[in-house]
Amino acid sequence: QAVKAKAVHSIMRQLAEQTHEDMEQLYTQIAWPLYRKFGHAFDAFKLAIAEPDKVMSDLALEDRTQRLLTESIVKRLTPQAVKVRADIEVTCFSYEGIEAVKRALAKGLDQGTEDMPVKIRLVAPPLYVALTQAMEKEKGIEVLDKAIEAITSEIRAAKGDIQVKVKPRAISAQDEKLLNSLMETLERQNEEVGGDDDDENVEGMGNLKIDS
Repeated sequence: QAVKAKAVHSIMRQLAEQTHEDMEQLYTQIAWPLYRKFGHAFDAFKLAIAEPDKVMSDLALEDRTQRLLTESIVKRLTPQAVKVRADIEVTCFSYEGIEAVKRALAKGLDQGTEDMPVKIRLVAPPLYVALTQAMEKEKGIEVLDKAIEAITSEIRAAKGDIQVKVKPRAISAQDEKLLNSLMETLERQNEEVGGDDDDENVEGMGNLKIDS
């Protein structure tokens, strides 16, 4: 309840600052009626994201006040997808080589769903990062666990191997920024050494939907 009340107060404080109206007056006009009708203003605000008219219709707010309130509610209370990442090394030194790696990674991609697609980015052979995003962290981790299991089964059947360097975990915006920066650096380096043998491994991913 304390967390809910804090979220409500934060929204009401911002609205008071934006409209230059008295906080107590806004509580009287907005929050207290919503507490009475919906049990808690927080629950009313959450409902307003999907059904604004159901929540706002009885408040008789000025257009600008209602617009600012709605914008604040959407910004603060809309659930944000959690990004999940795992770091893996996939190798195969048998006859099939890179084809076995491609096939194994494709099996991992197949574990994604419409809501939680799996993406795999080549960092530098044999290191890859598997990524997904989900509304619930546990669901995202579960999807990447299944992807790793599928990759493991396929690559070991081809006498290759996989090492999970970092298990699936939720990552922050800063983690993602660092990864993107690393990818850009590696991409520039690959362009500078375009004729090197290592490019063969990168190009070998060509027909597979893997970011490199």
